[in-house]
Order: sequence, then C-alpha cells, then structure tokens
Amino acid sequence: MKKNIIASLVLSTTLVLGVLTGCGNSADTQNTTDTQTATEANNDTASADADKTIRVGATPVPHAEILDNVVKDVLAKDGWTLETVVFQDYVLPNTSLEAGEIDANYFQTLGYMNQQNQDAGLHLVAVAGVHIEPMGIYSEKYTAVADLPDGASIGIPNDPDNASRALDLLVQKGLLTSKGEYGTSDSYTEDSLTKDADANPHGYVITPLEAANLPLSLPDLDAAVINGNYALEAELPAKHPALEIEEFDEETTTKRTNFLVVKDGTQDSEKIQALVAALNSEEVQKYIDATYKGAVIASFVSAE
Repeated sequence: MKKNIIASLVLSTTLVLGVLTGCGNSADTQNTTDTQTATEANNDTASADADKTIRVGATPVPHAEILDNVVKDVLAKDGWTLETVVFQDYVLPNTSLEAGEIDANYFQTLGYMNQQNQDAGLHLVAVAGVHIEPMGIYSEKYTAVADLPDGASIGIPNDPDNASRALDLLVQKGLLTSKGEYGTSDSYTEDSLTKDADANPHGYVITPLEAANLPLSLPDLDAAVINGNYALEAELPAKHPALEIEEFDEETTTKRTNFLVVKDGTQDSEKIQALVAALNSEEVQKYIDATYKGAVIASFVSAE
C-alpha cells in the first residue's frame, strides 16, 4: 500500500514538473520569437531610414549653403533626409563619390568633371545644372585692370579646366591678346605664356596656384582670377570687389554652370531624382537671387 502511494506521488510530481517544464519552454520560445521579431522590425526601420537619407558632398559657399538652407527643407516635405558633407577642395568630393562614400556631389563644371574622369579614371556623370559662379579678377592693390603695371603677377587656378577659363577671362577683358598655345600644346605652359610677347604684350607673370589658396595668396599677388565660390567664402566681393567678372553667352552658360554629379549607374535612382527636383526648385531660384545678388546666378540647364 505504501509502495503504491509513493509511486503515485512520484508519478504526480513527474507529471507536474513535466507540465511546468513544458510551459517554461513554450514561454521561452515565445519570448525569443518576440525578440527576433522586434529586432527584425528595428533593422527594417533602420534600413528604411538609411534609404531615405541622401549624402551630398559640397564646397562650403555657396553649395553647402544652398543645400542646408533650402534643399534640405524641400526634400523633407517628401520624407527625405539630406546630409551635407563639406569639402574644402575640388579633388576629394569626386574620389569620395567614386568610392561610394556619398550619393552625389555639387560643386563643379562639366569641363572639370570630364577632366577628372579622364585623369583619375573616374566614372561620374552630371545630372542637373544648378547655378553659375562668375569668375572674377580680384586685387587688394588696384581698383581697375587698367592700373595693373607691366610685369604684374596674376594668379590663376592650377587645374587645367579652371586655368583655361581664367585665361579666357583675361583675354575677354583685354589683359591678354590670346592664350597663345595654351591648351593646344603640352609643352606650352603658364611660364610659356608669361614669356609670349604676342599673347601677353604686358609681360604679366601668370602664376598657377591651387584654386582654394588664391584668396589667401592675393596679398602677395598684384591680381588673381578666382572661382566664385572661393571668392564668396573669403568675402572678397564685400572687401575687395572684383575688377571684372565673366560674361556669358548661350554656350558658355552651359560650360560654366555648376552641376549636380553622381556616379554612373545611379542617376535614375529615386533619391537622385528627388535631389534633382529639389535643386531645380523655385525655392532654390528665389534663395540664390535674394542671397547672392548676382555673385551667383541660377542656371537650371540640362547636362545633355
């Protein structure tokens, strides 16, 4: 009798423990499933948020200003988040785009982009024109180009596209009669132009420097041809107004426009199309007109 009672108690205890253990396993499994589901949901949300983020490389003025002060709000209306990555030079925005570190960049002309593709083996394409920054001839020593003495030192950017553009401006304003063989002969350099009495009858010393450094070097030069963005960043239009600025016809308008640029193959993506629409919006047009008053000119031209 006692043996039967003990056996029954052992059996009951085993059944109870089995039920409890079974319930514990079921709860643990459910908790694990809930945790996995929550983690997957968070990952999906993070992925969706990242896909709605557009990273654009730009130089500070006016490009980053336009992006941060106008384009960001325009994109936000459709649920996009804009991240502006500021660069201080003209090289890194393109190499970073090629490497996939940013989705687009906004700072350069077609000529410069094409030169970079050729020289550095990049695969970049322009998708939308936005604005023109007229190059200007600046000086801290003189108030008119006619005052520049023979033999004056004139700084120009040292990259091929901007150097040629700067020389075009010097020709346009009568300081040079021509560019000589610059751009057509590999052996004809800025030093060759300095010594070319036919193209440079006043013997100006043509001095190539990194474009970003020209405003800093201006005190050591008699004059310099400076890209609009670097002139604005250095507040030159306010402190030392340009002696002359570029003039544009239909051809040079496209040639001198700053474009939104992407890596080839991404131009038709949803985020790039949203970015194009925001940059070519009426809000951007009004901001450029009101803020830069002619130092930057809206130019919504096609890249084709």
